[in-house]
Amino acid sequence: MFSWMGRQAGGRERAGGVDAVQTVTGGLRSLYLRKVLPLEEAYRFHEFHSPALEDADFENKPMILLVGQYSTGKTTFIRYLLEQDFPGMRIGPEPTTDSFIAVMYGETEGSTPGNALVVDPKKPFRKLSRFGNAFLNRFMCSQLPNQVLKSISIIDSPGILSGEKQRISRGYDFCQVLQWFAERVDRIILLFDAHKLDISDEFSEAIKAFRGQDDKIRVVLNKADQVDTQQLMRVYGALMWSLGKVINTPEVLRVYIGSFWAQPLQNTDNRRLFEAEAQDLFRDIQSLPQKAAVRKLNDLIKRARLAKVHAYIISYLKKEMPSVFGKENKKRELISRLPEIYIQLQREYQISAGDFPEVKAMQEQLENYDFTKFHSLKPKLIEAVDNMLSNKISPLMNLISQEEMSTPTQLVQGGAFDGTTEGPFNQGYGEGAKEGADEEEWVVAKDKPVYDELFYTLSPINGKISGVNAKKEMVTSKLPNSVLGKIWKLADCDCDGMLDEEEFALAKHLIKIKLDGYELPSSLPPHLVPPSHRKSLPKAD
Repeated sequence: MFSWMGRQAGGRERAGGVDAVQTVTGGLRSLYLRKVLPLEEAYRFHEFHSPALEDADFENKPMILLVGQYSTGKTTFIRYLLEQDFPGMRIGPEPTTDSFIAVMYGETEGSTPGNALVVDPKKPFRKLSRFGNAFLNRFMCSQLPNQVLKSISIIDSPGILSGEKQRISRGYDFCQVLQWFAERVDRIILLFDAHKLDISDEFSEAIKAFRGQDDKIRVVLNKADQVDTQQLMRVYGALMWSLGKVINTPEVLRVYIGSFWAQPLQNTDNRRLFEAEAQDLFRDIQSLPQKAAVRKLNDLIKRARLAKVHAYIISYLKKEMPSVFGKENKKRELISRLPEIYIQLQREYQISAGDFPEVKAMQEQLENYDFTKFHSLKPKLIEAVDNMLSNKISPLMNLISQEEMSTPTQLVQGGAFDGTTEGPFNQGYGEGAKEGADEEEWVVAKDKPVYDELFYTLSPINGKISGVNAKKEMVTSKLPNSVLGKIWKLADCDCDGMLDEEEFALAKHLIKIKLDGYELPSSLPPHLVPPSHRKSLPKAD
């Protein structure tokens, strides 16, 4: 069924059969080499947009790109996740990180300079050589034996300053480098300092370089413990307003609020919020290995669609050029009419406007080319890509789904990810429905005298109240009937349609849990079962 994926894709075998990860990787590589790459080469796609993909691009671990202005805590964030220093790490209030640092797994600790890194076929950075020595001298790879890095790699970027001087003094196109990384990473994290929300011109340009990668972007509002609750609300509102001016998407970006370093909180009023936000961010990062194949497939689809559009643009320009005289004048006219050409091509080929490259950037690049040397449209190359998108993607998605179902969940482990997974410091430990889990006494007992008084006002018969009478009291909580119905099912331990005093106390306790903002359990935990009902319930496996 998947013979089109390439024979070498499943070359390695495990005890249970073909290595599914390698099969998916091989399938993606095969599709790209046979369907997309010929179209890209025919119309100089690599000169206009992105270099050709290599084996390392398909096989590399999920990568996270950290971007932010200076002193927002990018390097400290990496140190926080790894719980370990890494080669080349410098932390301070001044602009310390002036290089791109790829933090990756290695059996021994060490660093590799940029010029050596871009000739290593095992690393996905070879195409960065086009940015020249000015960039390569400020690019390095830090390798260290860290458990976190067995699952993900992290790219630290230079801190962004405001003003034109910073942009000029870099010696390379900073935004182009960011765009190159953005196309290949699995997650882009924008870090902001709660005290410095201004988005400088270069930071604004950097964010715009992520156009088309909006699904990868997450925002971290760092150092939030340095402001009080009222100030934090204002800071959050100001951040959302600033981002709205730079990122043109109808969806609101996910912003994680916290203090991401291993130091005591300066303001503990929002500790619970920070812990919940940190866990949400950890879960998002931990899921990256499991979603890596889907992300690579999604990026391949986006690349194929762009390659098609690029072919239509280039072939149209070629077709409109005169054969002998007036070539330069016609070239200038076509470049100026590029927005109109976009609209014409959209109508002719039923292509979404969002699939087209940015007009201004395309116009600037076209100035350097002789349109007469472009190729005419080759329908077979277009048909090959259309066939891939129509017939080959769905089987590959099915294979990815089968892989996810048949293999254990792959989560990032080690470092800060292990600090809150077990024990009393796990998020929610001892809270909500988990309260009293490690206590001998029934946790409801402390409030049972109050609940008993209510119980005996509801006309119990033979020590039990009817569902009608219980409802009268339960609806005073103003919770929806759907929630109260679930509470009733959890509290009616013997399923007789009535509540004794312990079951009623349990129902009131569950109502309190819900009103305090916690989720109800899907089934009643053993520690919440009323003492008189514990023998009657079957033992948990």
